[in-house]
Amino acid sequence: MPRSTNAVSSRQKRKKILKLAKGFYGSRSKVYTVAKTAVEKSFVYAFSGRKMKKRNFRSLWIQRINAGIRQYGKSYSEFMNKLSKKKIKINRKTLSYISMNDPNIFKKIVEDIYYK
Repeated sequence: MPRSTNAVSSRQKRKKILKLAKGFYGSRSKVYTVAKTAVEKSFVYAFSGRKMKKRNFRSLWIQRINAGIRQYGKSYSEFMNKLSKKKIKINRKTLSYISMNDPNIFKKIVEDIYYK
Protein backbone atom coordinates (compact mmCIF):
# COMPACT_ATOMS: atom_id res chain seq x y z
CA MET A 1 0.00 0.00 0.00
CA PRO A 2 1.40 3.44 -0.90
CA ARG A 3 2.34 5.96 1.78
CA SER A 4 -0.20 8.71 2.37
CA THR A 5 1.36 12.17 2.68
CA ASN A 6 -1.72 14.35 3.23
CA ALA A 7 -0.59 17.03 0.81
CA VAL A 8 -3.33 19.47 1.82
CA SER A 9 -2.18 19.98 5.42
CA SER A 10 1.50 19.89 4.41
CA ARG A 11 0.91 22.67 1.89
CA GLN A 12 -1.07 24.68 4.44
CA LYS A 13 1.78 24.39 6.92
CA ARG A 14 4.32 25.56 4.34
CA LYS A 15 2.09 28.43 3.20
CA LYS A 16 1.68 29.57 6.78
CA ILE A 17 5.45 29.72 7.32
CA LEU A 18 6.04 31.50 4.00
CA LYS A 19 3.31 34.02 4.84
CA LEU A 20 5.02 34.75 8.17
CA ALA A 21 8.32 35.20 6.28
CA LYS A 22 6.86 37.78 3.92
CA GLY A 23 9.17 40.78 3.69
CA PHE A 24 12.29 38.86 4.67
CA TYR A 25 15.37 39.27 2.46
CA GLY A 26 16.10 36.91 -0.43
CA SER A 27 15.57 33.18 -0.02
CA ARG A 28 14.45 33.71 3.58
CA SER A 29 11.06 34.67 2.17
CA LYS A 30 10.89 32.17 -0.70
CA VAL A 31 12.51 28.83 0.25
CA TYR A 32 10.54 26.92 2.90
CA THR A 33 13.48 25.38 4.78
CA VAL A 34 15.32 28.70 5.02
CA ALA A 35 12.12 30.60 5.83
CA LYS A 36 11.29 28.17 8.63
CA THR A 37 14.51 28.87 10.52
CA ALA A 38 14.21 32.62 9.87
CA VAL A 39 10.64 32.68 11.23
CA GLU A 40 11.63 30.70 14.32
CA LYS A 41 14.47 33.13 14.97
CA SER A 42 12.12 36.08 14.46
CA PHE A 43 9.81 34.65 17.13
CA VAL A 44 12.75 34.53 19.54
CA TYR A 45 13.57 38.17 18.80
CA ALA A 46 9.90 39.16 19.16
CA PHE A 47 9.65 37.46 22.56
CA SER A 48 12.80 39.07 23.93
CA GLY A 49 11.80 42.40 22.34
CA ARG A 50 8.57 42.45 24.33
CA LYS A 51 10.58 42.04 27.53
CA MET A 52 13.13 44.68 26.50
CA LYS A 53 10.34 47.16 25.74
CA LYS A 54 9.26 47.09 29.39
CA ARG A 55 12.84 47.67 30.58
CA ASN A 56 13.38 50.52 28.14
CA PHE A 57 10.20 52.32 29.15
CA ARG A 58 10.97 52.01 32.86
CA SER A 59 14.44 53.50 32.33
CA LEU A 60 12.92 56.30 30.22
CA TRP A 61 10.45 57.13 33.01
CA ILE A 62 13.27 57.18 35.56
CA GLN A 63 15.32 59.54 33.37
CA ARG A 64 12.38 61.90 32.99
CA ILE A 65 11.65 61.95 36.72
CA ASN A 66 15.34 62.51 37.43
CA ALA A 67 15.45 65.42 34.97
CA GLY A 68 12.38 66.94 36.59
CA ILE A 69 13.64 66.59 40.16
CA ARG A 70 17.14 67.87 39.34
CA GLN A 71 15.61 71.30 38.67
CA TYR A 72 14.95 71.50 42.40
CA GLY A 73 18.46 70.34 43.37
CA LYS A 74 17.38 66.87 44.48
CA SER A 75 18.28 63.41 43.24
CA TYR A 76 15.99 60.71 41.90
CA SER A 77 16.85 58.12 44.55
CA GLU A 78 16.31 60.61 47.38
CA PHE A 79 12.98 61.65 45.85
CA MET A 80 11.70 58.08 45.49
CA ASN A 81 12.82 57.27 49.03
CA LYS A 82 10.86 60.22 50.42
CA LEU A 83 7.82 59.21 48.36
CA SER A 84 7.82 55.72 49.83
CA LYS A 85 8.40 56.98 53.39
CA LYS A 86 5.42 59.35 53.06
CA LYS A 87 3.43 56.38 51.66
CA ILE A 88 2.59 58.23 48.45
CA LYS A 89 1.89 55.61 45.80
CA ILE A 90 2.35 57.15 42.37
CA ASN A 91 3.95 54.93 39.77
CA ARG A 92 6.91 56.02 37.68
CA LYS A 93 4.89 56.26 34.48
CA THR A 94 2.51 58.78 36.03
CA LEU A 95 5.30 60.72 37.72
CA SER A 96 7.22 61.04 34.46
CA TYR A 97 4.09 62.24 32.66
CA ILE A 98 3.46 64.84 35.37
CA SER A 99 7.07 66.04 35.36
CA MET A 100 7.00 66.47 31.57
CA ASN A 101 3.53 67.93 31.03
CA ASP A 102 2.43 69.53 34.33
CA PRO A 103 5.47 71.18 35.96
CA ASN A 104 3.28 73.10 38.43
CA ILE A 105 1.72 69.92 39.81
CA PHE A 106 5.14 68.27 39.95
CA LYS A 107 6.45 71.27 41.88
CA LYS A 108 3.59 70.86 44.39
CA ILE A 109 4.45 67.18 44.82
CA VAL A 110 8.09 68.08 45.47
CA GLU A 111 7.11 70.79 47.97
CA ASP A 112 4.76 68.41 49.79
CA ILE A 113 7.48 65.81 50.14
CA TYR A 114 10.40 68.02 51.14
CA TYR A 115 8.92 71.00 52.91
CA LYS A 116 5.93 69.66 54.89
